[in-house]
Amino acid sequence: MCENNSIRKVTEYFEYAYALVLEAGNTLREAKDVEVTRKKEEIWDLVTQYDLKVEEILIQKLKARFPLHKFIGEEESTITGNIPDLTDDPTWIIDPIDGTANYVRKMPIFGISVGLAINKELMAGIVHNPFLNETFTAIKGQGAYRNGTKICTRDVTEIEQSNLNYELSLARSQTLKPMYMHRLHHLISIMEGIRSFGCASLGLCYVACGYNDAYQCDGLKPWDAAAGVVIVREAGGYVCDSSGKYS
Repeated sequence: MCENNSIRKVTEYFEYAYALVLEAGNTLREAKDVEVTRKKEEIWDLVTQYDLKVEEILIQKLKARFPLHKFIGEEESTITGNIPDLTDDPTWIIDPIDGTANYVRKMPIFGISVGLAINKELMAGIVHNPFLNETFTAIKGQGAYRNGTKICTRDVTEIEQSNLNYELSLARSQTLKPMYMHRLHHLISIMEGIRSFGCASLGLCYVACGYNDAYQCDGLKPWDAAAGVVIVREAGGYVCDSSGKYS
């Protein structure tokens, strides 16, 4: 496939998914009687009937339009206990509600996160917050956008001038708590500020648009980060794991 044709195909995939994500956002915004149906392995990780409903809608409609595409969805992977291997086929990586604990409490910091990988490379991302009507998007090589306006990361080089989004809820894990508290003790005395919002996809997008200068969280799954990683990179940011390794 030539480069121009490849770009056209990615744009076609993206535009169809974008419309579906906005439609799913309407479902979440208008939802009634939201109930926690179960908890996952960690006590803070909740599931509602709408997590399941939105993922099912997105996968069904994408599969109907693109029958050869593959899918990695949070809820399906959690139920089966298996994260599918990433192949060279176009693969949608979906978190139907990232920040479910916030959504349950009607706190407007959560998002529908949809990333697209082709040939094992992240090519597009959509993160939509329906409560705030805020949508972050990116296609590789075409920049990152918030509600259609181009965004970029802040030009900050000194840690003393930086604002960090640090996912403190994971400190409830007895395994992670010592490391998280050690970092917090060190960082809180030198950084301009530290925030914790409970939503990885928006955490990455907030770096992309300059709300924060960095986001840190250990143990993220593919659906937590796929869309946000594309958006950060296209906004001029750098993404690595906690050891500093580029991924």
